[in-house]
Amino acid sequence: MQELEEIQNSFAKEELKPEIKMDRRKMIFSRFKRRFLKHVWIIRSGIILTVILVFFLALLLIKSLIIKSGTDFYFGLARDFIFTPGDKIESINNRTNILILGKGDVAHEAPDLTDTMIFVSVSHLNSSINLISLPRDIWIPELRTKLNSVYYWGNKKQDGGGMILAKSTVEEIVGLPVHYALVIDFSGFKEIIDVLGGIEVDVERSFTDEKYPIPGKEDDKCDGDPDYKCRYETVHFAQGNQVMGGETALKFVRSRNAEGDEGTDFARQARQQKVITAIKEKVLSKEILFSPKKLKALKDAVLESTQTDIPPSASAILARRALQSKDHMKSAILSETLLINPPKSPKYDNLYVFIPKDNSWDEIHQWTKCTLSGGKCD
Repeated sequence: MQELEEIQNSFAKEELKPEIKMDRRKMIFSRFKRRFLKHVWIIRSGIILTVILVFFLALLLIKSLIIKSGTDFYFGLARDFIFTPGDKIESINNRTNILILGKGDVAHEAPDLTDTMIFVSVSHLNSSINLISLPRDIWIPELRTKLNSVYYWGNKKQDGGGMILAKSTVEEIVGLPVHYALVIDFSGFKEIIDVLGGIEVDVERSFTDEKYPIPGKEDDKCDGDPDYKCRYETVHFAQGNQVMGGETALKFVRSRNAEGDEGTDFARQARQQKVITAIKEKVLSKEILFSPKKLKALKDAVLESTQTDIPPSASAILARRALQSKDHMKSAILSETLLINPPKSPKYDNLYVFIPKDNSWDEIHQWTKCTLSGGKCD
């Protein structure tokens, strides 16, 4: 700057014509500009290095905060959701199999009986999902009990043994490994549907159930009424599409005393699959996926009402598969064509049960594999 001032002072002392002064001034500033701009790359480099340094310091700060708060755990889940690493989820032949168990809560009689049992197989090749409902009355001779009691007896044997015993028992029935289990109680089922704002269900046939059990009334003497009518309420569903809240959906899937075809256990299994499919569709809708508030409420409801041995990374991968399977979910029921209902006898503790034909699971194993492959298996 001192150099510029000296040049300007000497220039001011000279008596030159206006046009000569202008040319001289341009020359002086041009010379100064060249000298100054020779050092601009140093200034620019300094700014760039400063920005880079600040950027990396910010990253280090964010990383330290993430580690302290556990947010890196959620970043890890996000990575697993996006990249679905195969080494973080159990599978066989590119399939992961899960057993879903639905049980009563503390307000219901025998809360550890699992009246809903669904074998779910998720394909990692085409992101399809198969649901196979299992009748709760299948007789398990080795345990001398029905399938819906296996979870109860497993828990009686050891803490957490219910899921272990239920998985191994279902493996024997379907002939495929069960990698994980998910147990949900009725109160959680209702809350999840209510958080979603209800679900749309197609009621295939109208039906009325005059003996739907009222929770908490199981031991009511009903003032001496020999029919114990005070223990029950009447529920009715009309044919057609309707939006169901949690309480209504629960009655829809649990009803088992209707007249006609809807009074069978197989009809109830079909209704359960309808509701599960409706829940999946609602969860994957824009209304839910783009609402952080509803997603958080849904997460809280699921965590409060479920038990599972599915690790977090596997959950993220399964969530991705569920999202991809939006139009590729198929349902089936292990039906009475593969099972027989023997007369009540001491051999089966005088209970209403189903057993496999020829006392062998082989035909059911073949049917299960056929169903998962998409063939015609009836």
